[in-house]
Amino acid sequence: TQDIPVSALKGTNLDKLLEAIALQAEILELKANPDSSAEGFVIEAKLERGRGPVGTVLVQRGTLRVGDIIVAGMAWGRVRALIDDRGEPVPEAGPSVPVEILGCDSAPEAGDPFAVVENESRAREITDYRVRKRRQTLGSAGSARTLEQMMTQRKEAGRKEFPLVIKGDVQGSVEAIMGALRKLGTDEVEARIIHSGVGGITESDIALANTSGAVVIGFSVRANVQAKALADQSGVEIRYYNIIYDLVDDVKAAMSGLLPPTVRENFLGNAQILEVFNISKIGKVAGCRVTEGKVERGAKVRLIRDNVVIHEGTLSTLKRFKDEVKEVPAGQECGMAFANYQDMRANDVIECFNVETIARSL
Repeated sequence: TQDIPVSALKGTNLDKLLEAIALQAEILELKANPDSSAEGFVIEAKLERGRGPVGTVLVQRGTLRVGDIIVAGMAWGRVRALIDDRGEPVPEAGPSVPVEILGCDSAPEAGDPFAVVENESRAREITDYRVRKRRQTLGSAGSARTLEQMMTQRKEAGRKEFPLVIKGDVQGSVEAIMGALRKLGTDEVEARIIHSGVGGITESDIALANTSGAVVIGFSVRANVQAKALADQSGVEIRYYNIIYDLVDDVKAAMSGLLPPTVRENFLGNAQILEVFNISKIGKVAGCRVTEGKVERGAKVRLIRDNVVIHEGTLSTLKRFKDEVKEVPAGQECGMAFANYQDMRANDVIECFNVETIARSL
């Protein structure tokens, strides 16, 4: 493996890099037939105002010419123009030449292979078949045929979803965002991408988000005037981002809010009932001695009789002599009364605790 130290910033050794690539291609006999029908891969795709869907492709074999009919994934079209890396129109592009293609009916997806076909009917036939296959794949994903699939679907049915509509400037950015958001999902919550695409945010995106209760995310794109008005009218939130990390962090924080909080119980202390008194206007009050920890007013309490929990509630009264106190430490005596409960007996144990709610995050 050749090693060429280069610097694009200073332009160091770029000529040696090109020489090394040419030498390696010659030794490995990396050749392509320029006379066959063009084939290659889509590197990037986007929607541009006035130009429509624009796909950047790299020709691997054959020669791509203006007027050729191509199929790229589920998109097809007649090549109206070829633009080279300098922004100049060219009549054709041979092997290893990257060009922008104008004329597709929709923006292809990055990574899709493309090929030249003989006529429009053949192109429509191929794309229609691919669209049908994709719909069948998406449809069959909802039907379970095995017990394992049924259990998986049932588990996923209880998962909370954070619906999103994502629009980006180029297909590569949208795919990177979708990949990053899928990694955030857990068994309890996941980001559900209702729709994704390239180009500005339109009224149809807002209508879809309104129907599904989704948030619209625009990455390096903006909503048009009509879409903004519809979003304000229907209460759909639109968020704009230029950095993927900021987008992922915000969605992660929002998804964390869907997680149920962790409830933790903190033990405070125990008290033993020595005697039960009947007091007018108050009811039964237990005379207790705190045997462990402390007892706090307003805390949660359990009444335990013969190691069995009889009642769980809150303290309505905590007195030390005749004064209402906030807490009573171990070793001291006090009077306690339960809220809406009167069945207390001598030798019962009162367990005092509080409940802490901890917010969870992904």
